[in-house]
Amino acid sequence: MRCPFCGHEDSQVKDSRPTEDNGAIRRRRQCEACAARFTTFERIQLREVWVLKSEGRREPFERDKLARSIGIACRKRPIDAVRIEKLVSGIQRQLETSGDTEVEAKTIGEMVMDGLKGLDSVAYIRFASVYKDFGEARDFEDFASTVKEVGGE
Repeated sequence: MRCPFCGHEDSQVKDSRPTEDNGAIRRRRQCEACAARFTTFERIQLREVWVLKSEGRREPFERDKLARSIGIACRKRPIDAVRIEKLVSGIQRQLETSGDTEVEAKTIGEMVMDGLKGLDSVAYIRFASVYKDFGEARDFEDFASTVKEVGGE
């Protein structure tokens, strides 16, 4: 594994353990050249999944991009990071085990919406505002009026 600090090719694994959701292995490493320590994550990838964008472009599925967009929707909400990670892992697992090598971005958006709907109503509305491209305040009002409170908020 290449050191992110000095670029040296070799590092030594100091500690390995599963992540909280058991979806990856977390490894603490130390560079043999500069002695810097860093963390890597090893995940199973069942198959390469391509995302079909609405304008016709194809791009590889990026777990980190999915996690970032869900994280933005959940920002400053009382949602445990482990629950967010489970949602991301669940969506990725569904995509990889579906048998399809190409999936529409719209399908992924719907999967996120379904997951957030049961997690937090504010995060659900935030994600929907971007996903459904709300253009004015009335769009928020209309959508929010259809949402039931989740978890006694």
